[in-house]
Amino acid sequence: MVLKAIILLLAGLLIFYHATMLVDLFRGQGLSSDARYNAIQGVLRLAIMVSLILVVAGKREALPAMWISIAGLVATQYWAHWGNLPVDFTAGRHPLSYLKGFIFPSIITAAFLYRAA
Repeated sequence: MVLKAIILLLAGLLIFYHATMLVDLFRGQGLSSDARYNAIQGVLRLAIMVSLILVVAGKREALPAMWISIAGLVATQYWAHWGNLPVDFTAGRHPLSYLKGFIFPSIITAAFLYRAA
């Protein structure tokens, strides 16, 4: 029961966060003036949300989809960091700071797999 609550809480926070980012994107408040970058970010955020909903529903197959979409999002952050894209979030950030995006998914995965065992 506690593990289900942890999964629901963390997945819920991530879903809410990515949903608000998508709303901002659709309002024209994307992270970049590069439309291609914003489109890729939007698709990845939607994939993250769908995979997290499936993880909450108990679908084990959703775990790899969650990891692939989150890894893709982190990869786009590195692309912005080293690719000279017109974004503000890279200013003054250490390149390793983007890896914090893997903390919640790691906890969700551990709780999911421990619960299933």
